[in-house]
Amino acid sequence: MDHSNNKTHGRRSTIGLRSAVLLGCTALAANALPAFAQEIKETLPADTTVLEPVNIDLAGFGDDDANSIVAFGSSGGGRLSQEILDTPASVSVITSKEIQQRDAQTIEQVLDYTAGVNTGFYGSDDRFDYYKIRGFDAYTYRDGLPVGSPFGGVREEPFAFERIEVLKGADSTVYGVSDPGGTVNFVSKTPRRERFGEAYISGGSFDHAEVGFDFGDNITADDTLSYRLTGKFQNSDAEYDYSNDDETFIMGGITWRPSDATTMTLIYDYLDTDGTPGGGGHPIGSDFDRSFFLGEPDYNYNDVTRNTVTWMFDHDFGSGLTFSSRARYTDTDKGFGYAYVNEPVYDGDTIADRYYFGNASSYNDFVIDAHFQYDTSFSNIDSRTLAGLQYNDYSGSNDAYYDVAPGIDWTNPVYSGGPDYAGPYASTDKDQKTTSLYVQQELTFAEKLIATVGLRNDWLDLEQVDNLSATTTKGDYSEFTARAGLTYKITDEVSTYASYAQSVAPPTLGVEPERGEQYEIGVKYAPLAFPAMFSAAVYDLTKDNITVTNPITSRQETIGKSRVRGVDLEAKAELMDNISFTAAYSYMMSDIVENGTGGNVGNQLSFVPNNIASLWVDYTLEGEGQRGDMTFGLGAHYQSAYYFGEDNAIKSDPNITFDAAFTYQVAENTTFQLNATNLFNEKHVAYGGYGADWYNSGRAVYATLRQTW
Repeated sequence: MDHSNNKTHGRRSTIGLRSAVLLGCTALAANALPAFAQEIKETLPADTTVLEPVNIDLAGFGDDDANSIVAFGSSGGGRLSQEILDTPASVSVITSKEIQQRDAQTIEQVLDYTAGVNTGFYGSDDRFDYYKIRGFDAYTYRDGLPVGSPFGGVREEPFAFERIEVLKGADSTVYGVSDPGGTVNFVSKTPRRERFGEAYISGGSFDHAEVGFDFGDNITADDTLSYRLTGKFQNSDAEYDYSNDDETFIMGGITWRPSDATTMTLIYDYLDTDGTPGGGGHPIGSDFDRSFFLGEPDYNYNDVTRNTVTWMFDHDFGSGLTFSSRARYTDTDKGFGYAYVNEPVYDGDTIADRYYFGNASSYNDFVIDAHFQYDTSFSNIDSRTLAGLQYNDYSGSNDAYYDVAPGIDWTNPVYSGGPDYAGPYASTDKDQKTTSLYVQQELTFAEKLIATVGLRNDWLDLEQVDNLSATTTKGDYSEFTARAGLTYKITDEVSTYASYAQSVAPPTLGVEPERGEQYEIGVKYAPLAFPAMFSAAVYDLTKDNITVTNPITSRQETIGKSRVRGVDLEAKAELMDNISFTAAYSYMMSDIVENGTGGNVGNQLSFVPNNIASLWVDYTLEGEGQRGDMTFGLGAHYQSAYYFGEDNAIKSDPNITFDAAFTYQVAENTTFQLNATNLFNEKHVAYGGYGADWYNSGRAVYATLRQTW
């Protein structure tokens, strides 16, 4: 078996030959065995009809993301790409086809049907994407380069990505500084070697109107130069009064292939969102309509403007040696302001206390990663070695505002306008430079046993200026992490693995970095008969040096430890030509082992349900006569109760929501699609009990007309 660069292009089926006899004798032979196929043909009667060979290609990383919900390879964050069956970790991939089938409008919706991931625990707070992996915050990456924590970040546009990869567990040796629960890697759409395209219009709930396009072609006849242009324009409200959810997104890319050994891609994208941060919450214990607004119409905004330039370069020197580099520059300005409720429902009291909260931030971020990979074989051992360097330079400013707002009578709301801040209560400038060295080694013995080791060291140079006190704080950190795994391929379809991995989260000045480690064992099954991936994993992960606030000094301290043990089960399959499904189940038991404040030991972590389950099924009824294909989709998502705080005083109710989809093929390249989220408008408090209640998102229905070419 060739373990050189071919391996990185995906899981090529070892089916070899599929033979069947039709009408007495019909031979199906794979191209990989032409001699054997010819021998069969010569033995058949002269009047036998012999079909052309059938190649079954179970595509790997990126090969078929637009046409299949099943992926067999991961990009490895742009580093050591690998077949999922060979990877000693839990990996989930959401392809662009699955994103389109479910018409996922946000990253939270994209991740809703992924094992180990829980979303939406802040309800109608629309400032950021909210999700956790295996009980902890998940760091995000784009094309293997760090983006940061989704909390406090930018809500990403799903239409920009070819696929979204979820690597579960501690993985700082792969991606860099991160939390131990796992990471999310967004894989950007890039130019192809062919002409392709789609355009769509969409409309629906909350006066939603949207148009989008994604097309590309070769610029030169010999496909050495190709382009791609992707865009989306949205004008919409949110589900609550005095809201808006507008967006402009444009992404253009050009790829140059001066030779078969060299590829260079340059991508520019622009994201501008004009939204609102949420409905302001509702008094604790109340039961208002989701649309009922108790914030301030004149002070209710959430705006983002971001410009990003990404550069990708790959070169094959031959003889197993390759070089790859990724670089990205980001310039971002964002801010929000709103009034929120802080009031329980008392007998006879209908005045809700409120507060103003605002934030304005901007930052510039440059990151570059470069590495060499060397593939070779000796005796019955295949080797892949990767060594690289990453550098990240981040600088940004942040101002935060807070004030008491006038109360509001929820029986007769009268709005009072925006705040008159005397100034920010916090104003900081931050500079962070990170230099990282890493090495990964993979050895495959007799095409059965795969040993993987990763080592990484991150040097962090931090500086923060407090503009209010005119003080400067600096810190230097050197953090080492390691990862080791063993994978045994029982057959070409089944593998089992065991792994140990460490993580380190970006430190806060004055406290030590938070560190995590995880032990995991699992099994994966990718049948050769049809596209599918089944996986099961059991894990035990801990996080040390958890940052807590001392109630006496109000200073941050790193005294704490928590633990999550759990099970992840996941399945994605395409059965025959008309049925596909995604199923996931996760059991998580969290435990606060130590706490610097002295309380909460033995309690569970907030926003971590013990059970999460989901199922999405698509059924296609093939067209007949002038009627085109019809595809029916139905999904369900269940979460058990979870606590709103580490004190475990208040918790949510268990809940289940349903989603649905219908697609009709109007013509060969034209489809009409109807999608509904939270089909039965199930309502529950996603976060509450501490000042206000925030409901989960209500029903939304969208219709889309799409043309492809």
